[in-house]
Amino acid sequence: MSFKDKIQSGKLVLGTCVTSNNPLWPKALASSGLDFVFIDTEHISLSRKDLATLCDAYKGRGIVPIVRVYKADHHLICQAIDAGATGVVIPYVESVQDVQVLIGATKFRPLKGEKLNLYLEGREKVPPELGNYLANYNLGHLSIVNIESIPALQQLDELLSLKGLDGVFIGPHDLSVSMGIPEAYDHPDFIKAVRQIIQTSRKLGLLVGIHFSETIERQIFWIKEGVNMVVHSSDFALFTQRLNEDLDCVRDNFGGADTHKQKAPKNPAI
Repeated sequence: MSFKDKIQSGKLVLGTCVTSNNPLWPKALASSGLDFVFIDTEHISLSRKDLATLCDAYKGRGIVPIVRVYKADHHLICQAIDAGATGVVIPYVESVQDVQVLIGATKFRPLKGEKLNLYLEGREKVPPELGNYLANYNLGHLSIVNIESIPALQQLDELLSLKGLDGVFIGPHDLSVSMGIPEAYDHPDFIKAVRQIIQTSRKLGLLVGIHFSETIERQIFWIKEGVNMVVHSSDFALFTQRLNEDLDCVRDNFGGADTHKQKAPKNPAI
């Protein structure tokens, strides 16, 4: 079963956010049996060459690369696919136009410009021969939107109903900030909002993903609520958490001072 078939059938897939382009990292992550990696070019500085190298390395290990670009831009999305991305995520979606850009770049490549707009807006029908060509040319590509704001919630059905969209990544951090309850992930209003996204996505046959860098209990909670694509933490956050735990254990056992400890920076949030 392909990765796309797996998630569209509702099966659970597990991944993590990758921030490092260390060549040893793909082998290390493959040992955990990951289904995919989330490569974030919105918050992490990666060149096109770096991105292509990462995608190639992970695909070679049987791990699907999902890439987030920093805005809904046809050329950025196509560049990510050219680099080897299986799926592309666009951030902070609040307009139908943004979703159309994503679908156009992931499902209608190599069409561009006015001809593409005619098809996307339904002003012209795609000829059968061209439709077959595009379906084969873009086979396996995933189009995913980030839903992470109040305005997106207010037009959720409209945003998620476009043909060609495959899924939703819920952005807990930005969503909580937009709601005026930053990082209050157990707040009843936050839980209600995430449930709304999950239920709407499921009704429309879309995959639903979520990302947390803290305890695994949150991921388990939302899997039970219907999430089937989990981005668990990140290489950066997991390394920091484990290093702190190990060194604290040494200090606790041997009375070492912790005067050099500093608050760790937060992991980039989906």
